[in-house]
Amino acid sequence: MPIIVPKDIPATKTLQAENIIVMNDKRAMSQDIRPLEIAIINLMPTKIVTETQLMRLLSNSPLQVNITLISTESYVGKNTPVEHLQRFYKTFAEIKNKKFDGMIITGAPVEDIDFADVKYWNELKEIFEFARKNVTSTMFICWGAQAGLYYYYGIEKHPLPQKLFGIYKHKKLVKYDRLLKGTDDRFFMPHSRHTTISEEDIKNCKDLVLLASSKQAGAAIIRSKDNKFIFITGHPEYDRDTLELEYKRDLAKGLPIAPPENYYVDGKENAINMCWVSTANLIYMNWLNHYVYQLTPYEIEEI
Repeated sequence: MPIIVPKDIPATKTLQAENIIVMNDKRAMSQDIRPLEIAIINLMPTKIVTETQLMRLLSNSPLQVNITLISTESYVGKNTPVEHLQRFYKTFAEIKNKKFDGMIITGAPVEDIDFADVKYWNELKEIFEFARKNVTSTMFICWGAQAGLYYYYGIEKHPLPQKLFGIYKHKKLVKYDRLLKGTDDRFFMPHSRHTTISEEDIKNCKDLVLLASSKQAGAAIIRSKDNKFIFITGHPEYDRDTLELEYKRDLAKGLPIAPPENYYVDGKENAINMCWVSTANLIYMNWLNHYVYQLTPYEIEEI
């Protein structure tokens, strides 16, 4: 089924060029079906890139998905045109009386800051509480995952001696969990972060299940036992060139950065080994099906 997006959002042209069916609101209303209502709390500075990446993955499902993009009101970044935010995004205040089948909370480049010192932390805490009561299932990505684990379960993040940056192999720890249905026993995922969480802290929390981990990247995919929350410490949504663009950006700024690990074929820059996309599509399709569609009520107000 198509993904439902505003007619003129930049992601439309990109997705259509990739042979992904995109439907506008008017056409969706003519079909006798209730689409899944998915909110994306986009905390990334490159909002247009991130929204396109997530829409691409959410479109790979037979389910009709209606997207609501949300940005923080307490902090407005400088990397996304104000016109884009005004046209395509809502604030939390505008949606806080609605309910959603699913929600995605992205990462953000604020890992080196204490949670309480993040400019939009109080607003994010409101969103976390909203997700607890008004969303069937919420997925948290990278820093968003660390923030969620801290808020709900008191699990701290810890600084790394150097940036974790590259593509890493992960081991599936729960053989038949529905989120990882169809994935290989070992699979790859991009990571780009300066902090980590302790596997022992996850294992010691009675409300969480560690689904996948990596020798280098640590705890990678975590699920709450009540199926409300999915935490992914990496970036399965990344495009082929996302790490390369980050690498070149940091080089241009004179920051200490090594080439992304396991990313370039035989170490040759620009020859990228994209080995994570099939796993990414499976994870998002499984989340939409097993943790959103199968669990959410038909009458959305019953959430």
